[in-house]
Amino acid sequence: MIELRPNQPEGIVEFEASGKVTGEDYDTVLVPAIELAAQRGDGIRLLAHYGPRFEGYDLGGVIGDTKLGLRHWSGFERVAVVTDVKWLRHLVAGIGFALPCPLRVFSDAELESARLFLREALGTVHLHFDDAHDRVTVQLIGKLEPSAYAGVEDDMDRWLSQRDRMRLLIDLREFDGWQGIGALHQHFGIVRDYRRIPERVAVVGDAAWQDLGARLMSQFLKAEVKYFPTAAFSDATRWVDAV
Repeated sequence: MIELRPNQPEGIVEFEASGKVTGEDYDTVLVPAIELAAQRGDGIRLLAHYGPRFEGYDLGGVIGDTKLGLRHWSGFERVAVVTDVKWLRHLVAGIGFALPCPLRVFSDAELESARLFLREALGTVHLHFDDAHDRVTVQLIGKLEPSAYAGVEDDMDRWLSQRDRMRLLIDLREFDGWQGIGALHQHFGIVRDYRRIPERVAVVGDAAWQDLGARLMSQFLKAEVKYFPTAAFSDATRWVDAV
């Protein structure tokens, strides 16, 4: 059976599976809860707890689990799976890389850590507009998930509608990477949409892959692209602003 845990914050669905999970459990309990959460917000954060009372799935349960995942493939913002069941831990870890959202596996003893994972803010994107220099600074902070990019394109479009050119400074000094392929896809989607607009692009960071990323970026952007180490942030600003 599947039992929902009540009184969750908006957008969070938490359930515990026990005994043999059936297709009817999905259809009558979990699917309605997921769809209600999807109607109320932009993303769903799911905590699935398979504790010591969990005995496995019947065929209907396997089909229900698959249908649920496919139907809401892009709707999940973050997923936590809590279990000590070895085969389930291996299965979840194996498919996690393919999901478009962050997924983490926790032990039964880490249930509260799993709840914190769903509630915490992992990362954010800040835009800083300098009208005098036609420059926008994109600051990436922490580990980014797809929701971190909400509103970024709208803000960029509004700002660009008032000018004919743009200089871009990408600040990666506090950036820790992307959570899931969905966030990575979102990031490169924005880069693709604006690739013909910047005249100059400065990338500031310290990781070796960031330098490599700047080199790759120069191959498909119609702009001068230059990488600067963290200590040279002021130099990056002066270079990107230079006429």
